[in-house]
Parts: sequence; C-alpha cells; structure tokens
Amino acid sequence: MLLSMPSNPADPALQARMLGTLLANLEGMVYRCRLDEHWTMEFVSEGCLTLTGYREEDILFNSRISYDKITHPDDRHHVRSTILTAVENNRHFDVEYRIVRADGTVRWVWERGTNITHGRKDWDVLEGFIQDVTERREADEALREAERRYRSIFENAIEGIYQSTPNNGYLAVNPALARMYGYDSPQELIAVLRDIEHQVYVDPQRRNEFVRLMEQNGVVTNFESRVYCRNGEIIWISENARAVHDSNGRLLFFEGTVEAITERKMHEAEIRFQATHDALTSLPNRTLLYDRMQQAMLHSERYGNLTAIAFLDLDQFKFINDSLGHQVGDELLRITAQRLKSCLRESDTVARQGGDEFVLLLTSQPNEESITQTMQRVLHEVSQPWTANDLEFRITCSIGITLCPNDGRDAETLLKHADSAMYKAKELGRNNFQYFSAEMNSTVTDRLDLLNRLRQAIPNDELVLRYQPKVNLSSGAIIGVEALIRWNSPHTGMVSPAAFIPLAEETGLIIPIGEWVLQTACRQNRAWQQAGYPPVAISVNLSPRQLARGDIVQQVERILTETGLDAKYLELEITESVMATEVEKSFAMLTELRAMGVKISLDDFGTGYSSLSYLKRFPVDTLKIDQSFVRDIATDANSAAIVRAIISLGHNLNLNVLAEGIETDEQSTFLRQNGCNEGQGYLISRPVPEADFLKLLMVK
Repeated sequence: MLLSMPSNPADPALQARMLGTLLANLEGMVYRCRLDEHWTMEFVSEGCLTLTGYREEDILFNSRISYDKITHPDDRHHVRSTILTAVENNRHFDVEYRIVRADGTVRWVWERGTNITHGRKDWDVLEGFIQDVTERREADEALREAERRYRSIFENAIEGIYQSTPNNGYLAVNPALARMYGYDSPQELIAVLRDIEHQVYVDPQRRNEFVRLMEQNGVVTNFESRVYCRNGEIIWISENARAVHDSNGRLLFFEGTVEAITERKMHEAEIRFQATHDALTSLPNRTLLYDRMQQAMLHSERYGNLTAIAFLDLDQFKFINDSLGHQVGDELLRITAQRLKSCLRESDTVARQGGDEFVLLLTSQPNEESITQTMQRVLHEVSQPWTANDLEFRITCSIGITLCPNDGRDAETLLKHADSAMYKAKELGRNNFQYFSAEMNSTVTDRLDLLNRLRQAIPNDELVLRYQPKVNLSSGAIIGVEALIRWNSPHTGMVSPAAFIPLAEETGLIIPIGEWVLQTACRQNRAWQQAGYPPVAISVNLSPRQLARGDIVQQVERILTETGLDAKYLELEITESVMATEVEKSFAMLTELRAMGVKISLDDFGTGYSSLSYLKRFPVDTLKIDQSFVRDIATDANSAAIVRAIISLGHNLNLNVLAEGIETDEQSTFLRQNGCNEGQGYLISRPVPEADFLKLLMVK
C-alpha cells in the first residue's frame, strides 16, 4: 500500500505541521539564537525540555535563564572562541561541551551550526542543532581508559608480552620481553628477530611444536624452551599463548606471555641432583646407581656382554676418620671419589654406597681381562699418597667384583655378592680385589652372625678381662697391670680380640665395650686394694672413637667416683694417632684427665705418625715401645738403634719408657742395659685370669 501524498504540498499550514512533527521527533534541540553575550535564544524546538530540563518558554529570550548560564562555566570560553572563529571564517562550527541541566546534572552535548544573515545589523544570528552525547562520551572515555590500562599493563608488565606470526617474526613486544632477550627496546627486537624458529629457539623444532599445538588446540600452556639472548646466553622460558583469528576464521597472529624460568629450572635440576647424588662427593647415590644397574643389566641380556659391579671399601678409613677427625675423613672420601672417576670411562658409574663404601658399575665389558685391568688401575690410584695435617698418608682399598649375568640378574643379588667378595679381599690381606664365588656367601653370613652375637655380649655377661703385669726391669717388681679384653662366647669359646675388635670399631660397638672395660678394670682394682693386695696402677686402652666422642673426661670421673678408685691407680693408653686428631680438643681432654691424677701412656710408639712437637706438648707420662721393634733388638742392628733412640728420647722428655712384647732373656737384658724403665711380655707373663694375676702380685 502506497502512502498518499498531500493534495496541496504548498499549503503553509500543512508545511508547519510537518515541520513541527519533524522537530518534535528529533533527539535533540533545534535552535536559533543571537550571537550576543547571553546566546539569547529566539527559537528552540520541543527537544529543549529533554535536553536541558528547561521548558521552551524558560529559555526563549532569557525569560528565566540564558543559554550562556546553562553552558558549563569551565567550557564557556572554549565554546564562544570556537563559534566566533567559525563565524569570522564563514564556516560551520562543530563543538562538544558540557551543560548544567535544570536538575543540576552535567551532560555532554554536541552542537553543530552556522551563522546566517539577519535583517538587523546590530547582531548576528546562529542556527543549529544541539544533541546529548553523554553516553557516547562515556563510552569513548571508557574505551580510552581501557586502552590506557592495556597500554600500561603492556608497557609495565614484568612478564614478556608479544604478538607474532607463524613466519614473519614479531608484530609487537613489550619492554619486558626486550629486556629478557637482551635488547635495548621493543623496536630493536622486532627489527632483528625475523626468524623466530632459528634466532630464538635453541632447538628449532620447538617452534614447529609451538605452531603444531596452536593449529591443534588454539592455545599453548606452560610451553618450556631454551632460547638465545642477544649476547649468546641461553635462558629457559615458559610461554602461554593463543591464536587470534578474524571473523572469517583466518589466523591473524599469536599473542601470549613469556616468563623467564632459568632460576626455577636450575633449582629443579639442583633438587633432582640432590635426590640422586651424594652430597659429600657429588657421586651418584644408591637411587641413581640402582637405576643405572637396571639399564646395564638389560643391555647385558640383550647384547650378551658383561656388566661388572665392584664393591670397594677403604681399608684404613675408620682409623683415619676416628683419629684425625671427620673433616679429614670427608676430604679423603672426596679425593677417593675423584681418583675412582679417573680410572673409569664416561659410560661407567662410580657411586657412593655410604660411609667409605663405593660401587663401580662397568658396562659393556668384553671379558674379565678388561675388568681386571681396570681394577688394577683402581688399586694403584687409590693407594697414591695424600697429605693431611702436614702428614703424608697412603690408604688402600679392598674390592669385591661380581658379574652380570654370570653371578646374578638383579641389583640386590649382585651387590650382595660383590660385598661378599670384598670381605674376602679383606681377609686375604686387603689392598687387593676378588671375584665372587659361590662359597663366599657363607663368609658374609658368618660375619653377620658374629656381629649379632657381639651385640649381646655385654648384656649376656660374656666379656671378660685378662691381666698382663708390667714390671720394673731393674728390680723385677710388678708396678702395674694392663687389662685386656676377651670374649667368652657360648658358641665358640674364648674369642681373640683380633677377631672382634676390628668389627666393634667398624660398627661403633667399641663405645659400649670400651666403657665396660674401663668400669670393670677400675672396680676390680679397687676390690684388690680393699682385699689387701699391693696397690698398682691398672692400664686400659682407649679407642680413638672413645676420645673422639668428647665425653671421656666426664666418663672417667664418673667411673672413678662410682668405683672409689683413686685416679693415680688408673692409666689410659692412647695411640699416636690421637695426637694428630683435633689437636686442641685432644690436648684439652688429656690435660683434664692428667689434672685429675690419671696417668697417660702412649701405646705402640714408633709405628704411627706422631709429630715430635705434639709429643713434647701433650701430657704423656709413659712411652710404650712397640713389640715390632723389641722382637729383633738382639739380632737386628736397625731395630736395636731405634729402641735406643726411643729410650733416649723418652728420658730427654722426662718420660717413663716401657717395652712391650719381651719374650727372651736377651731382649730383657738389652732393654735393662740401655736404661728402659719397664717392660711387659710373655717372658714376664702372658695375659692371665684374675686369680693367676693375684698370685703373681703376691710373689713379686
């Protein structure tokens, strides 16, 4: 249906109605005003009320308020200046400003108009249209604020932010990313890095993987890679990014963030290393060793070659560790670790099992001969001299070897067999290696059985003391006695100290055993005195481990108090190694013991590595010449010269000198003629039970 047109479009009334309808429907106000001081309105449309809150009659000819007053005070100058400039240049004007509505609210308006010729010449007339644009202004301001915030985030973010394309480098980057990669500005980075695949990623395949994930998922999350910095340094980064497409699904670019994670990756690597390596030597630990053993065993089964597992134990480590201290012991372990690594190939493994035990894993060995050659190198390197506390040492090792698949097909079995072979090497004199054989299993079982029985020896009252008298070589009178431990096992009878003391030292059982000896000897000596026997000093050997614990002074003081023995009747025998162990601490403890009245004897003199300066300083009463020198004094000139020198040295230092291991009259005569004060040995008496010693004591 067509709309009918007015029959007479030129009818003035009809035109007025049409114009009124048109103006009423406009969202805004049409106006005509004078270009005077008050912007005096001559005409305003119906939109005036909606726009300003004032009715038409309120504003026409300034009857209630002028439009100048409606204009916001801060914008009046700007509005007038803009309009006057346009009038002077005979142009339309276009201006945005604020007005204050009748209800006091402030609204933004947009005004567009022009100057027209007026019949009167005393003022100009403006005609135009004013529209409320507050919502549009607020939307524009919100958009600008969002852009400002985005720009601030982009510019000031700690993380790197970028936009890139699959093939044409970076489109935009923020300063943080430029700094991260070592560039002075984002612009420089964009200009230089046009080939992300090869210029950025250390592994070019990472870029291919990045693009593949984008094509597959549209995003990448926690994408970790190594990348190049401008100076060639390599760092770790983590990326989170997404693909951006247009409305047609066409890829525009990738955008994402970059975080530098080098420090975190290093920390993770350190944690992994700590979990799989020994803290002291940095060698693989048991966990990593087992993993590599599993791989090596699988390889042996697949390709038919040999894998060798060598269990290595340092022969004198506990002596060194106890006598010279843990710092020296730790240094020895580190030196040994380096020496072992120097003997093996890169494909082999040196692991620290614990304590002074190491495991060597030799993979892909063609035959036993190659393994033997490697073990010979190990023995040679480990035994090279090293220095601690200005003293030179040589330490050896014992090695047990087992082969896969010949001796076993699992890690536990192979290590057990290697351990058995290692103890066999120790039994055969140490400083050698032995291959595992089936009969060795019984040796390990026997050793474990011995250890278990030894743990019960004290509570089961199986330990006993034997007493060996000390005599004055000139008069033959008994002047002291040494208490020597024996183990009366219900399973095997009397056990020699040589069979169980090394095991006690190794396992730490020497601490309770040593305390038992000290307690028993002091109590027994006091009992003899109370029974009327001639009082003599009783000697007790101190293990370096007992002294290293640091509580020996308190222990001796307590035992003397408990037993009632006078301190002058107790003599503690120490080895030379004690004088090189934590010198100040040892000196202080021995000085306290001597101040209590306890005598100090230096045992096995000449066989260790004591410094004469220590000997001069330490509170020692007696030097005991080791029996290895005494044994040959009647037949060997060198032994005789050494014994004479020790006697002379002792006397010059105002020390008493005692010779151990006297077995013949010739030895006794030599010692007496050369001024040795005291002696003990089989010629005088073997170590005997208490009753036999008391008989000797009454006779002499």
